Amino acid sequence: MTQRHFHVLDGLRGTAAFSVLMFHIWEMLVPSLEANPMRHTFLAVDFFFALSGFILGHAYDARLAPADGRHGPQLTRTEFFLRRLIRLHPMVVAAMVAGMLGYLLDPYAGGAQGIGAALSPGMLWLTFGLSLLLLPTPTLPNYFGETHSVNGPSWTLFQEYIANLLFALFAPRLGRKLHLVLCAASALALLGTAYHLGNLGYGWGWGHFWVAPVRLACPFLLGLLVYRLRLRIVLPYPFAVLSLVLLAAFCAPAMGRYTWLYEAACVIVLFPLVLAAGAAAVGEDAPGQAGRPAGLLVRLAGELSYPVYIVHYPFIYIFAHWNWQTHPSRAALWAAAAALFCGVTLLALALSRWYDRPVRAWLSRVLLARRTDAARVHRVVRCVRCLTAAWGRLRPPHLFSPDFHPIFTRFLLDNQQQWNQP
Repeated sequence: MTQRHFHVLDGLRGTAAFSVLMFHIWEMLVPSLEANPMRHTFLAVDFFFALSGFILGHAYDARLAPADGRHGPQLTRTEFFLRRLIRLHPMVVAAMVAGMLGYLLDPYAGGAQGIGAALSPGMLWLTFGLSLLLLPTPTLPNYFGETHSVNGPSWTLFQEYIANLLFALFAPRLGRKLHLVLCAASALALLGTAYHLGNLGYGWGWGHFWVAPVRLACPFLLGLLVYRLRLRIVLPYPFAVLSLVLLAAFCAPAMGRYTWLYEAACVIVLFPLVLAAGAAAVGEDAPGQAGRPAGLLVRLAGELSYPVYIVHYPFIYIFAHWNWQTHPSRAALWAAAAALFCGVTLLALALSRWYDRPVRAWLSRVLLARRTDAARVHRVVRCVRCLTAAWGRLRPPHLFSPDFHPIFTRFLLDNQQQWNQP
């Protein structure tokens, strides 16, 4: 049976990703966070974590759990990790290449990013190598002190990988009571962190790296809880309504000393409700809806969400350096901002269609199909061994030769390589 695909939730991921792009453009145009009209948009990261908890639960909860008391899980942890790497890492590589090229070729950085004067070649290549593995890196000169300085937003992908690892190790054994306790504890930790810092816009830099796992834990666990409890809220026009809800949350006014409470409430209360409403949506999933304009928009937003989010930041740096160095007119600045938005969107579409999809399909054929075929052969071998052992005990030797079992098993193993061919 084919699993249901939550297209509305995919589309909301696109709404959040494009909001992050706009937030970062505004960030380079205004003097402070309070002056940014999308001042709370960094909460999109927490929404991404909540989505991940929900989607991982939907896609893998049953497959990682033991099928019954005698057999193992339908999907091994190795197969799970391979699937997640195939899904996420091709775009990570593209984003790191874009980040490195942007750093080396930025025409408006002056000598602040010059190799040799500001940074040794060895340190540059070490930073790039660590980035390809999605590991924290030394801070690059003339950047903002990010833990993943080649491509700033990839710090969230590092946390996503941690979440995937912990999910595979512990989620199949995570009972309801312990899950609720962890949700409550992580929510309290998030509230305390927000109160201590004044808002939740931290976790991306070395000075506040400890905030990243706090921001990961609460929304991820809540998203998984929404899935496991089957919480649903039915709304008309769910994608449009929920996109407006997210935009309203991101663009809410500055709240002074209560900002921490508002942002924590968005993560703990609002985002789980958005997930429940998005999961209940059936309009864009129903047969015959995929070709309609609304359905096409939802699917396109979902398709572009990941490449837009992960690849845009190197161009934000170039845009910022151009603005700060040349002091363009207001008209030129708005034209450049619009061109940046459209250019990143087109680049994301090209990467999705002509790079990410083909690479993931090829990796799936190479790494998954053969493992699946090999597993099937070994399951057949185990069945044959059990059956022949049983028949051998029940039938006389002259009717069922004991030589049959090793001969047939050898035949299966000898032909395994041929059957593993894609």
